[in-house]
Amino acid sequence: MSWTTTDLCDDYISELRVAVPIGLRDFGGKLSFCGEIVTIEALENNPLVRKTLSEDGTGKVLVVDGSGSLRRAMMGDNIAELAVNNGWEGVIINAAIRDSVAISKLNLGVKALDVFPVKSGKNDIGELNVTVHFAGIDFVPGEYVYADEDGILVSKNKYY
Repeated sequence: MSWTTTDLCDDYISELRVAVPIGLRDFGGKLSFCGEIVTIEALENNPLVRKTLSEDGTGKVLVVDGSGSLRRAMMGDNIAELAVNNGWEGVIINAAIRDSVAISKLNLGVKALDVFPVKSGKNDIGELNVTVHFAGIDFVPGEYVYADEDGILVSKNKYY
């Protein structure tokens, strides 16, 4: 990549929303990723995550607000492989994941709060493409997210 979040902040800070550090950790094989935001709001049930990552995600990043829950994993290696196979740039999850060793080998950006071995529920609940709020900022569908080891930025503008 030809960008970093620090360089974007230096050049465009007035156009950016900067996520407050809430403990999101890098789990994917790709540490820098960016793309158009697609959102899901769902608590401890991931069928909507699976369905969304089964669709074409070229140039997109899925942002999942799981309300910070660490009681169920919102994504495992099978769903992460779907994301890779469908061209997604990355996934940011305000909740837990599982299968972290396998996910670390995939060419996918993955940020999540932590790991937990229990799979999610399978109730088909949640909302797709609604504004979600965590880490002190709004993630708005159709805007752009930039994530690397130094932070997460959101902008109405596409820089890369």
